[in-house]
Amino acid sequence: MIEAILKGVRWLLLLTSTMSAICLISSVAINFANIIGRYFFSVSIPWAEEIMLFLMVGCVFTGCCAVAWEGRQIRMDVVIGMMPPKLRDFFYLLAELVLIAVAIAVTVFAWPVIQQLAAFDERSEAANFPLVIPQAMVPIGYSLMGLLVAVRLLTRRKPRADAGGANH
Repeated sequence: MIEAILKGVRWLLLLTSTMSAICLISSVAINFANIIGRYFFSVSIPWAEEIMLFLMVGCVFTGCCAVAWEGRQIRMDVVIGMMPPKLRDFFYLLAELVLIAVAIAVTVFAWPVIQQLAAFDERSEAANFPLVIPQAMVPIGYSLMGLLVAVRLLTRRKPRADAGGANH
């Protein structure tokens, strides 16, 4: 059972990492094309900035899944790192539970906004791009991040050895 869950996690991480990479590469390609157009042909792409922003949102909120799975999110843990191991583990667990609670809250509060954007077919100004897509990336990313942290906790997988170290 646990092996099947971990196999699903591996596929999910592959999918989200691939999506994140595609968003980043696409953003760089659009930026490059816009620079070439602007400096060599005196013509810029009017929708480039908007689409690059949406792609960066997609990159961040799909890329956060791998970070959450590995337990490598940013932490302010200088004091916690000096505590005894049992107390330190308690605070790390508490931080993971707070992350899951925040993920649930963001998803619940964002859902009505996503529904309204879809219902009214709200679009961006320059690119005429449906705003529901980049806006939906926020709760989708948080939901997946919360799910992956919960699976990691339930399967008793430890975060990477250097995740709680002083390098954060």
